[in-house]
Amino acid sequence: MESGRTATAPTRLRRSLTLWDLILYGVIVIQPVAPMSVFGVLSNRGHGHVVTTILIAMLGMLLTAFSYGRMARVYPSAGSAFTYVGQEINPVLGYVTGWSMVMDYMLNPMICIIWCSQQAHVFAPHVPYWVWAIFFAGVFTTLNIQGVKTSARVNTTLAAGMGAVISIFFVAAARYIFETPHGGAEFFTRPFYDPHLFSFRAVLGGTSIAVLTYIGFDGISTLSEEAENPRRNILLATVLTCLVIGILSAVEVYAAQLIWPASQPFPNEDTAFVSVAQRAWPPLFAVVGFTLLIANFGSGMGAQLGAARLLYGMGRSEALPKSFFGVVDPLRRVPRNNVIFVGVIALAGAFLLSYGLGAEMLNFGALIAFMGVNAAAVVHYYIRQDEKKLLNLLPPVAGFLICLALWLGLSRPAKIAGAIWMAVGIAFGAWKTRGFRSSLINFELPEES
Repeated sequence: MESGRTATAPTRLRRSLTLWDLILYGVIVIQPVAPMSVFGVLSNRGHGHVVTTILIAMLGMLLTAFSYGRMARVYPSAGSAFTYVGQEINPVLGYVTGWSMVMDYMLNPMICIIWCSQQAHVFAPHVPYWVWAIFFAGVFTTLNIQGVKTSARVNTTLAAGMGAVISIFFVAAARYIFETPHGGAEFFTRPFYDPHLFSFRAVLGGTSIAVLTYIGFDGISTLSEEAENPRRNILLATVLTCLVIGILSAVEVYAAQLIWPASQPFPNEDTAFVSVAQRAWPPLFAVVGFTLLIANFGSGMGAQLGAARLLYGMGRSEALPKSFFGVVDPLRRVPRNNVIFVGVIALAGAFLLSYGLGAEMLNFGALIAFMGVNAAAVVHYYIRQDEKKLLNLLPPVAGFLICLALWLGLSRPAKIAGAIWMAVGIAFGAWKTRGFRSSLINFELPEES
């Protein structure tokens, strides 16, 4: 009888990720070179106050990261925001949150495939774009099917490579800055505050874009069932990842702003940081371009991993067909069906979607999830508690309001596309439950091992 029970027991995810693995995963998904691709936009929108916008955005994301970490303590499951909102507020809202996250997570690997394929085509123009797109989609999917520890080892390698390039940039930047004539102390404080260019409205506008630097930290919570001591490590990893990325990003853009003052226009706003690197040391032009290619590779692979586990959480909870999405491969202990599904969708989108629209649509889903998690934290830690503590109310409320303001500031095309996606998901939920008259989601979580 004992062997029979063992043979029929459901296959579950393996707890193998340490705190260091989780932080590496978060850093790679966000990208330690994240501010490089938006540096020119931030500089122009913020009137040169790039460091200030990065630091203000870090404060807002730390509030949301803290809510994610605290909710992961309560619900250490792979569902992430979908589970938190569904359990604490309403199952239907949890489903809607999960559907918005699916868009976010699907678009991340998709736009990474687009960016990587375009950049690779620049390096090897004789190879068509579509070949590169198939190549990167295939590599992302294959590595993630191999298992979570394989992905963690790849993350370590990617982090080391990007860290080396960033270090080289810092050395080149320091040499250029100290060898180039400049003013006194004002020269070094100008990236934080330039009295000649400062505008509160401009800084706030730049901050709304700077938040993109941190998008992806929530992916850590989707690995709760594969993390060692998730009630402790998910909170620490989520907050520490935002802190590490924020400080590193601030230092990167600070050096860049000293090399290329805001008063000097960029040859191309979208590739401004590459121009900065070339000014610091000409060989860095190609090095930084290749590094950004590697960064998007790591981000896309990590985002696909998070999307697969989000779908697994929704499938196991019966929000999506459980027979396909709620299955774990018995050999690799990964939701293989979901990894392949995300890979196919991402590849299709790489031929149909532009990078710019995809990036804006990504924010549509991510910010809905962020608002949901902050709201769930208010409900669990303040409304449901007998003792009302302001420390359990103010941080998530502030995080919610910041995310709402950013969501309202999205472009019209992104809102329309996002609304269509949400309408499709809500229609599916209504069909599945005959007008939401029956149970939409089963939130019964597996026993902790």
